[in-house]
Amino acid sequence: MHTIPFRPVSGPSGLPLLGNLPAFRRDPLAFLAHLRDDCGDVVGWSLGSKRLTLLSHPDHIAELFGGSQDLFPPVDISWVFRQLVGESVILSQGADWRRKRGLVQPSVRPRQVRGYAATMVECALDAADGWADGHRIDVEGEMNLLTQRIVVRTLFGNDLGDRARTLAEAMEVTALELGAELRGIGMLLPDWVRTPARRRVLAAIATVDAEIARLIRARQEEAAEAGTGDDVLSTLLAAEDEEGRRLTPRQVRDEAVTLWAAGHETTSVGLTWCWYLLSSAPEVRDRLGEELDTVLGGRPPTFDDYDRLTWTKQIVKEALRLYPPAWILIPRITREGAVLGGTPLPPGTMICCSPWSTHRDPRWFPDPDAFRPERWDPHRKDDASEQAWFPFSGGARTCLGARFALVEMALVIATLAQRFHLDIDPGEVAPAAGLQLRPGSELCATLRDRETSLSPSGT
Repeated sequence: MHTIPFRPVSGPSGLPLLGNLPAFRRDPLAFLAHLRDDCGDVVGWSLGSKRLTLLSHPDHIAELFGGSQDLFPPVDISWVFRQLVGESVILSQGADWRRKRGLVQPSVRPRQVRGYAATMVECALDAADGWADGHRIDVEGEMNLLTQRIVVRTLFGNDLGDRARTLAEAMEVTALELGAELRGIGMLLPDWVRTPARRRVLAAIATVDAEIARLIRARQEEAAEAGTGDDVLSTLLAAEDEEGRRLTPRQVRDEAVTLWAAGHETTSVGLTWCWYLLSSAPEVRDRLGEELDTVLGGRPPTFDDYDRLTWTKQIVKEALRLYPPAWILIPRITREGAVLGGTPLPPGTMICCSPWSTHRDPRWFPDPDAFRPERWDPHRKDDASEQAWFPFSGGARTCLGARFALVEMALVIATLAQRFHLDIDPGEVAPAAGLQLRPGSELCATLRDRETSLSPSGT
């Protein structure tokens, strides 16, 4: 039974040829909030010639996520994104998607994530060892370096040395150009047009391809001599489907790049927002310290501590509600037979939803702009808010790296917050909507040794 009618309405009128692109480009987050608040739960709008329908009600979004993947496959509207992820599981459809998901999923199952947890903590401890009381740090830069090291070691099995920097710089170029394309005229250009931005992307992708091809060859040689390793790349190369077929080197490349982007950028940005929010909420930070002292007793966290760090996990969840790195999800396109809210949809309808918009809807989250980790108290059952939280998408197309990211964020926070407070310079920082929802300005913090600050002489 459908309790929420599916009644599409037209959003704001746009300009000829450009549609709503100028308004979306000026401030994507405000534009999406405007569609939600002033137009309705099902709103039509346009990016150039592309017509989209924004869903804002959790019931409709949950139905979309839970629907047949053959009736609601993803649609690619970004040239840069296609160059980056190729034909990975994130854009695949039908039988090809089901096969690839079955081959990729084992590399990020709970048992594998348990094995990666020690690397997450070890890298966080190394970062903390390089910090000192009173030092000033660029928070996003520090989290970027930390999550880069974690994803390189778990994905490729070692630190890669200078090659890791080369790979990261190429990925950063692509991420910046993708963010610019999503907000600009580049989205409307034919694939064959080669702008300076697209030429930069092609050069960066060539670097990525060369580095990962080298790593794949090395893993294949190692497997021939000593068997399969326990890093993600080795797992992808060894995976077989029901017919004994493996992913091709190109397919392994596509999946590895997709997991890199999800495991590095998303987690780095998410951690940055966590520290920003903790710095402005001393009572939340104090409770975090109490939990860490009680659960860990001064030792580093392990994977087995993850479920016991309930307040830490609530902080992560609330930060992802307020600042979901993936602020808008890949659109879906309807096929013949698609239905939402009991209403048949014309084939070819492009549907999108925005975690940013729904996460900040006061109908589901009272005082939606406030940082309140207690919203996620496991003893408080709130089906509406749970259904309205989807930073990793949902249903069968939930991001495969979601658990990896959640465990990584909690363990990194637990490791670093045992030793330091990050006092970020006061002042509100607006988010900037690019590929990820990043801080719009630099977040600088002063490190405060927690042990010193807790001692009588340190107060």
